[in-house]
Amino acid sequence: MRLSQSFVKTSKSAPADAETINAKLLQQAGFVDQLMAGVYSYLPLGLRTLRNIEQIVREEMDALGASEVLMPTLHPKANWVKTGGWDNIDVLFKINSRTGNDYAMGQSEEEVVTPLVMSRVLSYKQLPVKTYQIGWKYRDELRAKSGIMRGREFLMKDMYSFHTTQEDFDKFYREAKQAYLRVFSRLGLVAKVTEASGGAFTTKVSYEFMVLTDAGEDDILYCEACDYCVNTEITKTVAGAVCPCGNGGLVAGRACEVGNVFDLGQKYGKDFDLSYVDEADKKQYPIMGCYGIGISRVMGVIVEKYNDEKGIIWPKAVAPALVYLVSIPGRDNATPVLDAAAKLYSDLQTAGISVLWDDRELSPGAKFGDADLTGLPLRLVISDKTLADNQVEWKERTAGDATRVSLGEVIAKVIAFK
Repeated sequence: MRLSQSFVKTSKSAPADAETINAKLLQQAGFVDQLMAGVYSYLPLGLRTLRNIEQIVREEMDALGASEVLMPTLHPKANWVKTGGWDNIDVLFKINSRTGNDYAMGQSEEEVVTPLVMSRVLSYKQLPVKTYQIGWKYRDELRAKSGIMRGREFLMKDMYSFHTTQEDFDKFYREAKQAYLRVFSRLGLVAKVTEASGGAFTTKVSYEFMVLTDAGEDDILYCEACDYCVNTEITKTVAGAVCPCGNGGLVAGRACEVGNVFDLGQKYGKDFDLSYVDEADKKQYPIMGCYGIGISRVMGVIVEKYNDEKGIIWPKAVAPALVYLVSIPGRDNATPVLDAAAKLYSDLQTAGISVLWDDRELSPGAKFGDADLTGLPLRLVISDKTLADNQVEWKERTAGDATRVSLGEVIAKVIAFK
């Protein structure tokens, strides 16, 4: 991407009404644009980042044997009436059509995925089934806040599994839990698994994946010596209490939920009266599980965790590009620098390296400032001075000082850095 030809524009200052780090930096760096509270446009760099997060999630869900689908956002009222959600879920957006029909904007997909799957499953031999989608969700939040971490419109991965026995569900849950932990690890996050109430989704206990951040909305207690963690909403335990592992006191922390797992039991199969026939030729309802990851929320959490006074610091796995290439043409003759930058830009792309070329007619200081603000992992600079020595300036986003690298060696070094 050449910045002179792209729809990318940074700002010198963050929006005055932005309360959280991600709300400030993502808008200032030109990743998102707020249309209204809780609703954002994702600009080219923001969309690239979302797609990178999506791909990591997709790879781990595919590895679980789940099949990706794409379900509708607009749902018929009748489906939500059958499950009780129409009257009992207060964040459900409801739409009245001029046809006289009512619809819901999907805030989850149980009302769609259950008839979708179970209309195709007739026998126990066809189970288990695991399917997921990555799509936009809508919730009528009274106070959308925390930037893209809590919106009225947000991107989410929903996975649903259908099983014949509780044992089979429990086995898959353990597999899904490990897949989730791999996802967050690949995203550069350390997630703690807490036990919490299932809320409106189910009366059973659910499991939440939490990442520590001051911008979070949940209070948790966790042990620094083991994996024990609990949401304070469902426990009488207090900070300082000895952890069940016996190795230390529990620490209080603020955290953001980035994923969850619900054991839905047989509720939705019974609601729709959609069943299968078991080995004894008897009618049975499937045991279902629901597994969510907030794709856009995760993006906000990453910014909350990785930043400094200059801007965002993206982990390599999710950065919109690996390299921020800066060309600084000479005053007397710009052609040699621009030609060298164009060749390096092309060579990087040929080598499979994602790169943003800042070829705009701006001062070096403005370009360096935007490089830090947008937070790409590596900055390469070609100028009259570096070109005179057949070199390029190399500056990693997390490093203090820049170094020089030979133009002939830079591609190999970038590949190794990747």
